[in-house]
Amino acid sequence: MFESLTDRLERAFKIIKGQGYITEINVAETMKEVRKALLDADVSYKIAKDFTDDVKKKALGMNVLKAVSPSQLMVKITYDELINLMGREAVDINLKGNPAVILMAGLQGSGKTTHAAKLANMLKSKRGKKPLLVAGDVYRPAAIDQLKVLGEQIGVEVYSEPDSKEPVKIAKNAVKHAKDYGYDVVLVDTAGRLAVDEEMMTEIGNIKDAVNPQEILFVVDAMTGQDAVNTAKAFNDKLNFDGVILTKMDGDTRGGAALTIKAVVDKPIKFIGTGEKMEALDVFHPDRLAERILGMGDIRSFVEKAQDQFDQEEAAKLQKKLAKNQFDFNDFLAQIQQIKKMGNVKDLMSMIPGMGKVIKNMDIDDNSFKSVEVIIQSMTPQERANPDIINGSRRKRIANGSGSDMQDVNRLLKQFDEMRKMMKMVNSGKAKGLMRAMNAPGRRPL
Repeated sequence: MFESLTDRLERAFKIIKGQGYITEINVAETMKEVRKALLDADVSYKIAKDFTDDVKKKALGMNVLKAVSPSQLMVKITYDELINLMGREAVDINLKGNPAVILMAGLQGSGKTTHAAKLANMLKSKRGKKPLLVAGDVYRPAAIDQLKVLGEQIGVEVYSEPDSKEPVKIAKNAVKHAKDYGYDVVLVDTAGRLAVDEEMMTEIGNIKDAVNPQEILFVVDAMTGQDAVNTAKAFNDKLNFDGVILTKMDGDTRGGAALTIKAVVDKPIKFIGTGEKMEALDVFHPDRLAERILGMGDIRSFVEKAQDQFDQEEAAKLQKKLAKNQFDFNDFLAQIQQIKKMGNVKDLMSMIPGMGKVIKNMDIDDNSFKSVEVIIQSMTPQERANPDIINGSRRKRIANGSGSDMQDVNRLLKQFDEMRKMMKMVNSGKAKGLMRAMNAPGRRPL
């Protein structure tokens, strides 16, 4: 996401790069390019102009320190203003209530049903909540079935009344059901329309009055750009919602919606959808997104995603095997599976500082590991557990069994051997001492 915007901003900052001081002329030239980049990202002209005017004003009012170049200062000021534009800090969801009622609103196709399930999954797995999903969309064909399938997938009950065409009554009955059976969060999926209309707004307003939700979340497709912002304004005027879930942030989005919704409706983006999997829902952090837009990566989100998939018991077993230099292809395969659970591979790599440019034109998708997995799965259990026994004839059989070339198998075995050597070194006393020094008191954590 924001690949094009990042490139344009980098080109803009090159105007001032290498110059010894900030002047009104070089700042104006830089901001002209930044404004063009924001407009191409589908940011409205007014917001783009106000943004660049603020950056220019602050830049001209600052003295450049000897240790900081003009371009570095411009990036820092732009970073601070991007954070201001998107809301400064993450805003938590309101779960005060017994049960807490969350109302999902948005247009048809925005992803309400899917993200109701994603949010339920997040609240269950990361907050220890017992959520109840409510099938309140009684008009769209198969909407109830879709929610039930998703509910079963994440292990969350779905309350529905298939024969009823009264969403207000369904929502009220669902809240009563939640109280009776000990659910602490109720997520009400509502009907959408292809466009904003009075009938839909009235119905959602009636549901709001009936169940008095702690939280109304507006769900909108980030790929619709300024249309998303305009729709947000229309919904907010009617519902006065509490926050936004911005979906499809992993797509070819230009970023205008993420950058301007807060400025237009003065309501925070609380979550962003970053993929199709039920785990692909992230808390929205303005500072982290600003870092990614400016090509700085997002190592904190990367670490958090890794920790979500981190199995302490398995890690302890792996540590013991590494200590005895017994890391094998079974362990390698298990590590690949954990990486895949973290999300989109290219998106993950872009979170690592400096990797954005490296992978920009690379074709990386979730099937990137497939050929490696197939080769490993073509090995016998004995070969996976004892890679050193894989001789020439075994390599040929593995290549034939996996539909690969011999050179593919040889390359994997060589990479695996190099990785084992590296892991042995990391597990050595010297490397452990280095890690202890890096984590010593007084050092700033990630």
